[in-house]
Amino acid sequence: MLKSYVAFDLETTGLSVEENCIIEFGALKVRDGAVADRFMTFVKPEEEITERITEITGITNAMTEDAPPIEEVMKAFVDFCGDDVLIGHNLLFDFSFAKKYAGRCGYPFEKKGIDTLKIARTVCTGVVSKSLGSLCDYYGIVNDQAHRAYHDALATAKLYQTLAHYYENGHEALFAPSPLIYKEKKVQPATPKQKAYLKELIKYHKIDFNEDMDAMTRSQMSKAIDKIILNHGLPARRRESRNDFAEG
Repeated sequence: MLKSYVAFDLETTGLSVEENCIIEFGALKVRDGAVADRFMTFVKPEEEITERITEITGITNAMTEDAPPIEEVMKAFVDFCGDDVLIGHNLLFDFSFAKKYAGRCGYPFEKKGIDTLKIARTVCTGVVSKSLGSLCDYYGIVNDQAHRAYHDALATAKLYQTLAHYYENGHEALFAPSPLIYKEKKVQPATPKQKAYLKELIKYHKIDFNEDMDAMTRSQMSKAIDKIILNHGLPARRRESRNDFAEG
């Protein structure tokens, strides 16, 4: 069992590494099996936090309004992690967000890690769900503020120690740190058909639209189209299916 590492967790505006952003960092530095330092901060998001994300995390737009920007937080987080091995539950998801923003901010972030979800999928055959919450319930790990970054990171550290205690002997390779790999996908630009349809919706509904269409990705424009239709409806002459327009 590793005695020194950084356990971390992120809360984000969604599940897409390419399109969504980080709203909260939570991490703890473990030394000789005990918490030696903590890292907790909100991040000012690049998009609105939806009601669904607020329902899951309890984090609102008001809570992040005065938070520091990602550039400031990312530098502090990279410094906090130092050369430590990272531990997380579904680690590659959180690492991918951190790696993306570290790269955009110009900070190197090449890391090794241990994923408690990967371990659980192999050794926890008696637990149906391998979610962090289910595993914490199964092993009696208390997490009173689930889906908040620091508390999930702390629960993950406790889960790692528990799994290592019971299962590392005989599964040494499973518990060994391995390189974490994430390469940012090429973003697809919006299609001409999408742009034409978005312009038609804006004109028909007389909407003030201040975003730069030429800079929007295919996914961003699809979301913008969906939002307008949800809030204002389809133009009378566009009652047919709009699937031809959403993704071009």
